[in-house]
Amino acid sequence: MEIERESLDAVLHQLYKEIDAHGRQHAGSRGNTLELLGVSLRITNPRARISRSENRGKPFSALGELLWYLSGSDSLDLIEPYVSEYAREAVGGILEGAYGPRLLAMRGSIDQFASVEKLLRKKPGSRRAVVQLFNAEDIAADHVEVPCTTTLQFHQREGRLHMSATLRSNDAYWGLPHDVFCFTMIQEMMARRLGISLGEYHHFVGSMHVYDDYLAEMRAYLAEGFQQVHAMPAMPEGNPFGRVDVLLALEGRLRQGEPIDVDAEMGDPYWADIARLLQVFWSRKHASSAEDHVRRLDEIRAQLASPSYGPYVDGRKALKIREGAQTGVAPPRSKADVAK
Repeated sequence: MEIERESLDAVLHQLYKEIDAHGRQHAGSRGNTLELLGVSLRITNPRARISRSENRGKPFSALGELLWYLSGSDSLDLIEPYVSEYAREAVGGILEGAYGPRLLAMRGSIDQFASVEKLLRKKPGSRRAVVQLFNAEDIAADHVEVPCTTTLQFHQREGRLHMSATLRSNDAYWGLPHDVFCFTMIQEMMARRLGISLGEYHHFVGSMHVYDDYLAEMRAYLAEGFQQVHAMPAMPEGNPFGRVDVLLALEGRLRQGEPIDVDAEMGDPYWADIARLLQVFWSRKHASSAEDHVRRLDEIRAQLASPSYGPYVDGRKALKIREGAQTGVAPPRSKADVAK
């Protein structure tokens, strides 16, 4: 089955309808699923990588997972606050199938992004620009967790960088939105590193499935209706991989509750907004009260350079207000909220 659409939301909307109508029951390792075999997805505008829906718009946890990949770490400590489910698969605080070490230190030393850049600068049309994530060792031993993604392949054609991700297995409800975000961000980062334009994104899956426990939520997403296409702004020119260490250091300081002037530290509106998404995520942990949390979210939203992220901050704020209403201690709304 093939689906070609402009955005993540458009792909999800069609894919979920296909799974609901034609998926077949399969008992997976973590529970029963509705499954489609041999699914191919094509997103023509990879910057439209974040769902605008209420229940699938997950930029904060997806950004945390991307940074975990780019850190080269296999530690549970970095990723668990963003994706708590990883705790069930960790062994001694380590994820055996973590992507980071495989991306940046495969076989102990190979930086696969650097290898791809070197190859494509020498042979721009090469069909060998493949990043390997799944290894033969992953099924030779009985590991608790192994990579769902087998390869990422970069295709430089006519001044654009396309990318194909191949996955042995993909949870269409929880995993797919994160995968599209992370992989298309890596695609755009590699395009900027090479100094060429962003192309299309292709996503091939052997087993595409939704667990029975989340079919009701999948159908609720469909009931929201099709969402208007909104894309993240284009990354600025230059090598974005040079920003990774700065972002990781900033993220570590935000974990500790340190106040940070992201404009001064990032020096670019695009990357300052990425840092602000991290500020939004960690603001809940370090707010002194519900009122303080809402005030802080209002401040961060007002500082955003791109309006494309505003709805996600609003979603966090609305969630905090609902939580307060349920406990009988609703935080005060801002003047702007009252005026709506």
